[in-house]
Amino acid sequence: MTVTNIHVTGVGGQGIGLLGEVIIRAADRAGLAVRGVDTHGMAQRGGIVTSQIRVGDGAHSPLIRTGDADLVVALERNEALRALDSHLKDGGVLVYYDAVWAPLDVRLGRARPVTPDHIQAACRQRRIREYRVFLESLEDARMQNVVLLATLARENLIPAVRPVHYRTALGELLVGAVREENLRLFAEQLARTVPGDRRRPNG
Repeated sequence: MTVTNIHVTGVGGQGIGLLGEVIIRAADRAGLAVRGVDTHGMAQRGGIVTSQIRVGDGAHSPLIRTGDADLVVALERNEALRALDSHLKDGGVLVYYDAVWAPLDVRLGRARPVTPDHIQAACRQRRIREYRVFLESLEDARMQNVVLLATLARENLIPAVRPVHYRTALGELLVGAVREENLRLFAEQLARTVPGDRRRPNG
């Protein structure tokens, strides 16, 4: 199997760790070789948090070289563009939740806020397929990662990893009422025939 390189990114407190771990476990439940590594250095201070995941028999290290990611999954708009520029290969896939959590460099005035138009322009220029995701009815921002996860499953963006594998992994990592609420949201988003996200495939 060809190796699929996945770069997951966001801001501390958004649930990047859970999202990355669900992807890793889902790939494992699908019978695939998978390696992953997280960076949590600024997780409690609004800093950048990333997970790098490599799926496939040829993945001997979890680290992804600059510009070699097939798929970037971002939970924040500014980090989506940053990861697109630094890690995503031309012709790759970007899935991002259209939320702004103002990363530290934006709050300090060292970087300008990013708009969806900035991302769309960059995707068009580099033939990147873009999925802009946003769910207006979502009341708990901590569940944005599950909306993104359902998009990955519904669009079959990680080869050979099926919805049942994501669902199983999510159920293993959560407990009680939180588990049931997240599984309900995942099922609802997965079942949408007209996606609840704002999708712009630019291929």
